[in-house]
Amino acid sequence: MAETTEELSTMLGDLSRASERVGLKMNMDKTKVMVNIHVAPTPIKIGDSTLEVVDDYVYLGQTVQLGRSNFEKEINRRIRLGWAAFRKLHGIFSSNLPQCLKTKVYDQCVLPVMTYGSETWSLTMGLIRRLKVTQRAMEKAMLGVSLRDHIRNEVIRKRTKVTDIARRIAKLKWQWAGHIARRTDGRWGRKVLEWRPRTGRRSVGRPPTRWTDDLARVAGIRWMRDTQDRSLWRRLGEAYVQQWTSFG
Repeated sequence: MAETTEELSTMLGDLSRASERVGLKMNMDKTKVMVNIHVAPTPIKIGDSTLEVVDDYVYLGQTVQLGRSNFEKEINRRIRLGWAAFRKLHGIFSSNLPQCLKTKVYDQCVLPVMTYGSETWSLTMGLIRRLKVTQRAMEKAMLGVSLRDHIRNEVIRKRTKVTDIARRIAKLKWQWAGHIARRTDGRWGRKVLEWRPRTGRRSVGRPPTRWTDDLARVAGIRWMRDTQDRSLWRRLGEAYVQQWTSFG
């Protein structure tokens, strides 16, 4: 990360030379450049290679994107990958196996795909609703029913007994928030959490949802202090999970 393209070019050049000294080589095809609205997208050259400037990039299994819709593409990707995992296991879900075994397969092989990296998401009602709609469609496919059967969602859930996707996402994020806030080793996670953007005029329109917004709604603006009391944090976590599972 750098504040200017010149600084980034120098940093990447140093990294390339340091890598070569120990027998390694940067893969320029996989090295991309992303900029925010404060920096013009200027091409950067490393040796004979010009790095591509992109709007989004898959890094460590997650779509990284800057801007207000920074999780939109990742959610679309999670849903797409979730369906791919579900279809690969179609033979199991459409078989005569006991439902308890199908549920175990779903919770262990499909749900983790759909919720991978959800600890880092800025949660909104719209985001959670889309994932819940996808999960309901999978449950209906698992049971071999359709909308024309007019079976209530509550009845379908009693039959499948799968883990609610909103509950899983909320628990993962709450646990991760507590872990990051309690860190004292100076790692990036805590530093990024406490970072404040540069001063200046706020962009036009409604402010984008921040990662901490839903945490603060339950635990207050001093939620990081509450993480030090693990029993209190667990109790607050129950209310946090409830807010995401009580709708839709």
